[in-house]
Amino acid sequence: MATSSGSPVAVIACLVFFSFIAASTANFYQDFDITWGDGRGKIVNNGEVLTLSLDKASGSGFQSKNEYLYGKIDMQLKLVPGNSAGTVTAYYLSSKGSNWDEIDFEFLGNLSGDPYILHTNVFSQGKGNREQQFYLWFDPTADFHTYSILWNPQRIVFSADGTPIREFKNMESMGVPFPKNQPMRIYSSLWNADDWATRGGLVKTDWSQAPFTASYRNFNANACTWSNGASSCKSDNPSSANSWLSQELDTTSQERLRWVQKNYMIYNYCSDTKRFPQGLPSECNAS
Repeated sequence: MATSSGSPVAVIACLVFFSFIAASTANFYQDFDITWGDGRGKIVNNGEVLTLSLDKASGSGFQSKNEYLYGKIDMQLKLVPGNSAGTVTAYYLSSKGSNWDEIDFEFLGNLSGDPYILHTNVFSQGKGNREQQFYLWFDPTADFHTYSILWNPQRIVFSADGTPIREFKNMESMGVPFPKNQPMRIYSSLWNADDWATRGGLVKTDWSQAPFTASYRNFNANACTWSNGASSCKSDNPSSANSWLSQELDTTSQERLRWVQKNYMIYNYCSDTKRFPQGLPSECNAS
């Protein structure tokens, strides 16, 4: 573009651009509170990185300052390396109360050399039992990878590095409750679950490997924040910035989803007829 760099138009454009970048830069001090762990959770690198640790005495956890009602949430995680058997790193959205809604990523630790299991679940009005589990096509401990939740009125999509791994559609027309009325916070925790996490609890946590540490960076939320009973998104004022509110999987994304589910899914509640002898949940029968 042949615009002079000193022109008023160019200067204003640069100011707008840089103010957008600054607004979208993640800072854990601004966005999250470490809620438990007696110092085992830490915010470092001037707010750019958060770490959670687990030892025999305690794990640790954090939660978002904001509540959200729909959003596109991204977080980069680097999971506990080596022998992480017995540990669980949970990263999820959840509301409060006995009829809570929840959207779960849980990373189940492993023996050295074995793959992590990524466990997903969706709760609506206090009802879960919608587990799908996957292996990953990369080593989630060697570097940071992006885990995303798209939550809009039509669907929930779980993604890893931009590749969708699971879609949970709004099927209220079939009598299946969908999370749509309860604002949720983002939570994460690193904790000991060796009574069930690794091979059904057969493999216990090796505390000689402690402390176990998971790291987080590059949080981003394109989301409707909830405050004082109102949403920051105006339904009568749609904008390109909120295009995720009506986003769906295009043909390429649907193909990638099928690729993941064919090659990396290791458990699907919708295939577990032994667990549901009276018939699979109604959403499993949707085309």
